[in-house]
Amino acid sequence: MFDIQLSGKAPIYEQLYGGIAALIASGRLKADEKLPAVREVAKSLGINPNTVQKAYAQLESAGLIYSMPAKGSYVSAQPQ
Repeated sequence: MFDIQLSGKAPIYEQLYGGIAALIASGRLKADEKLPAVREVAKSLGINPNTVQKAYAQLESAGLIYSMPAKGSYVSAQPQ
């Protein structure tokens, strides 16, 4: 997906937020496309699932994604 700098100055959740937001803005992630599960992202990047959950929560607060209980997180429809 994108690079996460584990020893960088920016917190990991902010890097994750920025990376996903950039993918949405560029159109690489389409409206209603399912995002990978929190645990899947955490395992693939070697980070704590709470970090991924925090990034997903911020994306949801910003209106970039929405979540459905027991279904996962999806990209929100963006106005043209």
